[in-house]
Amino acid sequence: MERHRHIFPFVATIAGVALYSLMDALMKESTLAVGAYSALLLRSAISFALIGPAWRLTRKSRPSARTMRLHWLRGAVLTAMAFTFFWGIARLPLAEAIALAFTAPLIALYLAAWMLGETVSRRARIASLLGLAGVVVIGAGRMRMPAADPEALWGAASVLLSSILYAWNLVLQRQQALLAKPGEVATWQNGVMLVLLIGFAPIALHLPDGPALLHIAGASLLSLAAAMLFAWAYARAEAQALVPLEYSGFLWAALFGWLFFSEGVGWPVLTGAVLIVIACWIAAPRKRPEPAAV
Repeated sequence: MERHRHIFPFVATIAGVALYSLMDALMKESTLAVGAYSALLLRSAISFALIGPAWRLTRKSRPSARTMRLHWLRGAVLTAMAFTFFWGIARLPLAEAIALAFTAPLIALYLAAWMLGETVSRRARIASLLGLAGVVVIGAGRMRMPAADPEALWGAASVLLSSILYAWNLVLQRQQALLAKPGEVATWQNGVMLVLLIGFAPIALHLPDGPALLHIAGASLLSLAAAMLFAWAYARAEAQALVPLEYSGFLWAALFGWLFFSEGVGWPVLTGAVLIVIACWIAAPRKRPEPAAV
């Protein structure tokens, strides 16, 4: 049994990716039913209600002023990122949206260079061009489709905007990891999102029916479960070994898109996804990052 334990982090990572993809499918269902705003607001409220009390009971001290500023900034970025992503996937096939979202790590390279002073290597620049080629292939395929679905172009633009915001989030996440533990991060992430969104409730909130509410609650539970699986896995195996498994999200998205929405995957999306995944593989660091002091 002992010699097979090294397999468990890989299984946990694949399971986490699958849960996140299933969460995306449930949130797409919910967005189609009540809109991206209402689905996101209710998911944030449920997640905060689940994680907030646990963090408060176990916290040892209050966050510092510097940490609080970072919590609020990242919470605001995540709010915009999540809204644009869920708004976009309601207008795109899931697999296509996930393929476009894979550009985030490439964008993060340049944001990290700008915000943290990191150097963008020649390998990373080549990877960026390859990733851009993948986006162009997907976009060209979308442009050749019948004009009966014009909102899909806006959906693709929204997902790409979400990818830029997610890349910014990755940079902020690196800074946040030095100052706060995962339970605190998850609590404030959902709490800030809830505070920022709730002010629009009187004019924008559409209350879901029973099935839609169950989908939103399920999405909340899936996101928390996936986050715990990732935390467990990344504490037990090297990041460079686990990160490639996250690209299985495209396959899971294709599966759940087919099961939930009868969506197919065309050659432009498949080709573009392969180019983007290869680009991310080229750009990925080859050494395990030093553990953050928390």
